[in-house]
Amino acid sequence: MLLQAAAAAAGGQQYPASALYVVATPIGNLADLSLRAIHVLALADAVGCEDTRHSAPLLQHLGLDKPLLAVHEHNEREAAQGVLARLARGERVAYVSDAGTPAISDPGAALVAAVRDAGYTVVPVPGASSAVAAMSVAGDVRGTGFQFTGFLSSRGAERSQALKALAANPMAQVLFEAPHRIEALVRDLAAACDERPITLCRELTKQFETIATLPAQALPAWLAADTNRTRGEFVLVVHALEASAGNLDQARHDPMLRTLMAALPLKQAVAIAAELTGDARNALYARALTLKDSADEG
Repeated sequence: MLLQAAAAAAGGQQYPASALYVVATPIGNLADLSLRAIHVLALADAVGCEDTRHSAPLLQHLGLDKPLLAVHEHNEREAAQGVLARLARGERVAYVSDAGTPAISDPGAALVAAVRDAGYTVVPVPGASSAVAAMSVAGDVRGTGFQFTGFLSSRGAERSQALKALAANPMAQVLFEAPHRIEALVRDLAAACDERPITLCRELTKQFETIATLPAQALPAWLAADTNRTRGEFVLVVHALEASAGNLDQARHDPMLRTLMAALPLKQAVAIAAELTGDARNALYARALTLKDSADEG
């Protein structure tokens, strides 16, 4: 019945042979799998998977028995040759990652590039995306778009630079994090972003879905208040700044910030500058970080 419903809903579109279909799968709730995705998986001659052990139960649930091809981060370029051989025979190949949309913090980009460079068609089959889902519930009224950052580096110098760039960036930004590193991430965000709002999404679309929006500095205490809050997969939205630091009158603000920063810790200097000028604290904070980095480099 499900396959028939999918064919009735999606079968009217053309599905060319010798094509790779990049298929989004649910990020938690199986009901989020689209009828078009089901129809494409049914049409496919083979299904490439980030992890065949993870994707096999999904296909079994749909009543599908397809050859599964392991295409993951460690073998993607080599495995692409096997996919190209199938496309050369006129087959349709679907590609799925473990959850969500492939090639976004998941394998898939190298496979898509190889297929495209070989002259074959690549067809997107959109669906669930944890980044978009998180943005939709963040309520970031100042944001006019967002930057997808994904997982921050765990290496000290790279991570430090990424956090500085994140704090100075006025755009909304979307981060991913694993449960064993979420406590470290919220501590780092609290130090880097101060009162900037952050929406933390845990286990999106699943039974114990949790969504909370708090100032960055309040996140560590919120997370520590309940051990269950550290479980599951995380998506975080760092909200857009109230005003771009580039819109500040630098001739007016920079001397004040430099003087205050010479005598006080950065956060305290920014707080006083915001009180004296009435300007947005987050914008002043971003400008202060830029001035500090320039002074450190000099």
